[in-house]
Amino acid sequence: MVQENTKTEVTEVKGSLTYEDKVIQKIVGLALESVNGLLSVDGGFFSNLTGKLVNTDDVTAGVGVEVGKKQVAVDLKVVTEYKKNVPDIYQKIKDVIRKEVSDMTDLEVVEVNVTVVDIKTKEQQKDDEKSLQDRVVGAAQTTGKFTSDQVDKVKEKVDDMGDDARVK
Repeated sequence: MVQENTKTEVTEVKGSLTYEDKVIQKIVGLALESVNGLLSVDGGFFSNLTGKLVNTDDVTAGVGVEVGKKQVAVDLKVVTEYKKNVPDIYQKIKDVIRKEVSDMTDLEVVEVNVTVVDIKTKEQQKDDEKSLQDRVVGAAQTTGKFTSDQVDKVKEKVDDMGDDARVK
């Protein structure tokens, strides 16, 4: 029996892997939920008080990113908790962003810029969240009542038109 040496050649599959900014923003936004002392990201209403998002499912709000082929830069505007050490919070923000982005994408986080736009107590943050929720609920109720009133007016007009048609 004669064995023939057959060489199997493996060809490389060509292509590229890229990430939309919103993917990296989402990774960053979700990662930030675990940072103690960080009350919110500009426009994003997550809170460590509740341990989850408040008023929005958009964890990308307030997270700016620049995504290259191998590297990422992140810009954030944040509200931190009163009496917490802000440089420690900043270090935790950098660490968690670097770890999560790297673990999920193999991209290198080369820059994390954080601007602290406000400092609040937990109580102030809770009050702000409640007042925002009240405003959102109030606006929804007002809009709902307005819509209902308009529908009633249209129904009345249609009924009046039907009565006029029957009279003729």
